[in-house]
Amino acid sequence: MLIDLDKLGKKLDEGRPIHGGNRQWAANIAGTAPENILDFSASINPLGIPKSAIAAIQSHLIDLSHYPDPRYTLFREAIGEFHDIDPEYVLAGNGVSELLTWVARDLSQLSATVIFTPSFTDYDRALAAFNCQVERFSLLSDNNFAVSPQLPQLTNTDHKGILINNPHNPTGYLFDCNSLLPYLDQFALVVIDEAFMDFLTVDQQQSLIDLVPLHSNLVILRSLTKFYSLPGLRIGYAIAHPQRLERWQTWRDPWCVNSLAAAVGIAIVQDRDFQQQTWNWLESAKSELFDGLSQFADLNPYPNAANYLLVKTEVDGSYLQSQLLQKHKILIRDCLSFTELGDRYFRVAVKLKSENQRLLEALSTLIPFK
Repeated sequence: MLIDLDKLGKKLDEGRPIHGGNRQWAANIAGTAPENILDFSASINPLGIPKSAIAAIQSHLIDLSHYPDPRYTLFREAIGEFHDIDPEYVLAGNGVSELLTWVARDLSQLSATVIFTPSFTDYDRALAAFNCQVERFSLLSDNNFAVSPQLPQLTNTDHKGILINNPHNPTGYLFDCNSLLPYLDQFALVVIDEAFMDFLTVDQQQSLIDLVPLHSNLVILRSLTKFYSLPGLRIGYAIAHPQRLERWQTWRDPWCVNSLAAAVGIAIVQDRDFQQQTWNWLESAKSELFDGLSQFADLNPYPNAANYLLVKTEVDGSYLQSQLLQKHKILIRDCLSFTELGDRYFRVAVKLKSENQRLLEALSTLIPFK
């Protein structure tokens, strides 16, 4: 079948998503139903929804006839126990995206916010909503990422904030917690987005959660939707000083987290079996996907600590995305929304081994091996 490339290009650009996981857009391009798309664009745990989450939903359906507890007491207690921290330091959120809104409102009171680029695109959305002054520092060097990028030396930061994701998105690089500690003394507000930290085993994690009680200027954001395969439910939390969280609570809508999401959150953080199962899957599946991508002449995947791989490509990432959709119903994440990356890169989630193999076989029809 001949493909009208001009027509396809216009179709691709129409409503092109700035986030991963837009299966409806991909299905329109591929000419199929969303459920037929193999989605590598959203970095979601492919093991699926934990049984503990399904059980929690089923046992709390009766709660839908009542308003949620506005303080989400039981959820905060479960998170407090999970991290061994006082529940007063926990705030339930409608995903990290909602919490970023209140982070940005706090940051807007400062002279500027520092972010490292390329960065998660939702940061720009939240910061722009409150007209934050943004200072950007690139992790790129000579059009490449260092395997261990050095954080820049920053000055005149007393009245500024800094927003960092760790592991970093989209590179997946894990900053050592010791490299972040100086910022606690340098910046008026330090926000660490740890949305992908759960994919690391406990002994591998580089979280600053334990330091929150000692630093009133530290905020940690955590997602429960990626690791536990629940992006449609919208549940996350912030860990910060109670005074800050009380202020955020007065800004937002009441009952912003639904009863089922809160109940699921309580159940899944106690699901040690699912956590271990995920760590076991990721180690081998990621290694095989990395090795497979490394065999292609025009691809250079970057080693990292996350459940996704950033890949430098000599073939336009948007071209690969369109061809994989049209010919194989596979969706990868182009990097056009990351202005420093553009068509030189794409990103793929690590999925089940059979799915990863399907991606590699599809790429072999488009790119030669070394």
